[in-house]
Amino acid sequence: MTPDFIQLHDVDDRALAAEASAGLMAEPAHVSPKFFYDALGSRLFDAITETAEYYPTRTEAAIMVEHGASIGQAVLEVTGPEPMLVDLGAGNCAKAARLFPLLQPRRYVAVDISVEFLRHSLQGLQREHPLMPMAGVGLDFSSHLALPAHLADGPSVVFYPGSSIGNFSPGAALRLLQQARAVAAGGALLIGVDLVKTTEVLEAAYDDALGITSAFNLNLLNHLNRLLGADFRLREWQHLAVFNASASRIEMHLEARRSLDVAWAGGHRRFAAGERIHTENSYKWTPSAFGKLLQSAGFAHQRHWTDASGWFGVFLAWH
Repeated sequence: MTPDFIQLHDVDDRALAAEASAGLMAEPAHVSPKFFYDALGSRLFDAITETAEYYPTRTEAAIMVEHGASIGQAVLEVTGPEPMLVDLGAGNCAKAARLFPLLQPRRYVAVDISVEFLRHSLQGLQREHPLMPMAGVGLDFSSHLALPAHLADGPSVVFYPGSSIGNFSPGAALRLLQQARAVAAGGALLIGVDLVKTTEVLEAAYDDALGITSAFNLNLLNHLNRLLGADFRLREWQHLAVFNASASRIEMHLEARRSLDVAWAGGHRRFAAGERIHTENSYKWTPSAFGKLLQSAGFAHQRHWTDASGWFGVFLAWH
């Protein structure tokens, strides 16, 4: 058996350039975090997850190890045996693959913005599980989540690990959760959520001592230089990560070290010393607040599991 590959999202460099240019001209300036992920940015993010300060990846993994049997049983009580497993932001597919022994899915559907990124991972995973139907779907689900009709064949588990839901504003998160409920088709949602904790722990996770997160943020300017023909000089900018307690979110910014001019094809802006480009939000939730969000999205039932410190939650929700 070989995986199916379905590309529903076409990369349009001109549209991306127009989006980035509009953000740079806005007040205040901002750029979508999707521009972090060029080839180097993706490798830098993998390195971030290995730093001492960045707790989400290892904490979520520890929850899945400690409570995996309980989580798997709870999922199957909702979906019945052999649900389809839909993996959002699948990347290398490793997190979802750890669920295979627990769920015995009838089909695995890996969703990411580019099917080409998934191709190698899925082909290797197919060799390990030769009898399981697999599909890779290239889809920008941050805009809209829906699967091709031929893949919607009964109750599913929609799996969204890694706390990426935090990159969505509460309104956008609600829309995505509503769409995930539709995709689950009477099944369940299994989602990782980063929880509120001390400012010191949160800010350190986004500003590690080795400077890897700083390099990740600054590399966005390299990406904009290529995409827009811009003339950002990285040494003139510095990384900044702050916890905005009133909005319950970490904000990442790039801050101009001095007054400077930046030009690109079709645009120009003068940045004052200390002026910032807002590059990312990462919302942090309390268990009760996220539970209310799930209810608003139409999930009538839910359970969650946390680590001993209550730093991270894995939520199971169903209609």
